[in-house]
Amino acid sequence: MSGSSTVLEDDSLLSKIDRCYFKLESLLNLIGGLVIFMIVLLAVANIIGRKLFGIPVSGYIDWTEQAMAFFAFFGIAYCQRLGGHIRMDIFVGSLRRRALWLFELLSTLLMFTITVVLIIGSYDHFLRAWTNGDSSFDIDLPTWPAKLVVPVMLTVLAVRFLLNIWGYIRALIEGGDKPVAVPLIEDAKTQAENEARTVSGASVDEEVK
Repeated sequence: MSGSSTVLEDDSLLSKIDRCYFKLESLLNLIGGLVIFMIVLLAVANIIGRKLFGIPVSGYIDWTEQAMAFFAFFGIAYCQRLGGHIRMDIFVGSLRRRALWLFELLSTLLMFTITVVLIIGSYDHFLRAWTNGDSSFDIDLPTWPAKLVVPVMLTVLAVRFLLNIWGYIRALIEGGDKPVAVPLIEDAKTQAENEARTVSGASVDEEVK
C-alpha cells in the first residue's frame, strides 16, 4: 500500500506542462485547506456562542455540509500528482520498466474513464439543483455551488490523468526506469529516509555536502 512518491522533472514539454499544472493543483489544494480552517473557526464560534450566549451560529449544519464538497475535492488532483491516494501495490511493486509502465498506463486509463463517467453524472446532478433551485433545509442555502464543485474538480483530475497517461506512454516508448511527470512509488526504505529528512529539516543538498 503506497502513499508516497517522487515526481521527476526535466526540460521536456511534458515536464513543463506538468510543473505549470501542479501550480494550479497546489492553489486549489490550498483553497481546500483554507475552507477546512474556516469550518474549524465556524465550529468554534458555534460552540462558544451556544455555551456562553445561548446563540449558536445560524445554519451551522448547512454551511458545514456545503463546505464538505470543497475540502473533499479541491485537493484530489494534487494528491494524484504526488501519488498520495491509497493503492495496493503488492503486485505492481514486483514489476519493472516497461511491464510496470504498461500496468500503470492501463490502470490510469481505467481511472480516467471512470472519472469521465463521474463528471457526466455529477454535472447532471448539479444541473438539476440549478434548474430546480434546490436549497438546504435550515437557512435555504443554495446547494448548486457545492454540487458544481464536484464535476469541476473531477475535470481537473481528468486532466491530471491525461498528463499521467502521456508520461506512461513516453516511458513505454523510451523503456527507462525514471520517467517524468508520473508518481514514482517509493519503497519503504526511501519513504523512511525522506520522512527522517523532513523531520530533521535537512535538504538533499546538505546531505550531499
